[in-house]
Amino acid sequence: MKFSAALLTASTVGVGAMVLQEPPSATRSTTGFWSPSSWRTKVAKQIPVYPDEEALKATEVKLSKSAPLVFAGEVRELEKQLADCCMGNSFVLFGGDCAESFDEFSTDHVRDTFRVMLQMSLILTYGGSKPVIKIGRMAGQFAKPRSSPTETIDGVTLPSYQGDNINAESPFTAEARMADPQRMVDAYDQCTQTLNILRAFSSGGYANLSRLHQWTLDFVEQTPTGSRYRKMS
Repeated sequence: MKFSAALLTASTVGVGAMVLQEPPSATRSTTGFWSPSSWRTKVAKQIPVYPDEEALKATEVKLSKSAPLVFAGEVRELEKQLADCCMGNSFVLFGGDCAESFDEFSTDHVRDTFRVMLQMSLILTYGGSKPVIKIGRMAGQFAKPRSSPTETIDGVTLPSYQGDNINAESPFTAEARMADPQRMVDAYDQCTQTLNILRAFSSGGYANLSRLHQWTLDFVEQTPTGSRYRKMS
């Protein structure tokens, strides 16, 4: 998957400061304020069609009883940091994969993405002389919006691939492209693992600046020069 990143500042949206306030009533659901189910009152263009309604309902019940992936304290802390960024006191670095994959998931993959984010934020902090808020496009970035609900290959038309949490990209068969609610449970499980790995790395010393030199050595270790050095030593 392709890694992408964006740098956001207060000037990106043309303001030097921002006042946090309640969203306008037009953004609220017709039944009142936001709730986990208020999205059902909205018009949705990319909702997959699940052939097994009973399996879908069972999956919804199971996920509704699962622990939250992100906790309230973490959300409140991010809100404070973003408000500070809107005042021009910091930068936001937002990056990650275009879409997460079941097949590509591994501890090394999560670690490497985390490392790239840290290296980029270090450069930005040095160049801008301001702290950087790092937001990962990870642990939930599975779905892929499509321009067409179907895809045709060699005269065969099947539902488009909408992300690993909905259906499979390959093989190009009716069974693989069928929306499967169990994939939402699999995505949730992968998200919990990803967040556990990220929390372990961020709080376990991996993000310490003293490790920057070691990251460079890790890269050199894979080069022909690094191989010759190991033989000599």
